[in-house]
Amino acid sequence: MGCQRRALAVVVTLASLLAGCAAPEPWVKPYERERLADPIMRLSRDALADKHREHIYDVRESGRGATGVQGGGCGCN
Repeated sequence: MGCQRRALAVVVTLASLLAGCAAPEPWVKPYERERLADPIMRLSRDALADKHREHIYDVRESGRGATGVQGGGCGCN
């Protein structure tokens, strides 16, 4: 009986910890998104290097993301 009780305690603890991760509202409020979209928040400031890295990724993965660019994924554009 002691082992089952201990296992139940572990399951209840894990369930309560995981339930705490589910927030009913978004973490970033709509009025805070304006500040997060600021260009200073980007990880890289070199637009040309970012464009090159994105092109290499597109060619290697043979697919395109939601970047707004047109063309196929074969790298021949």
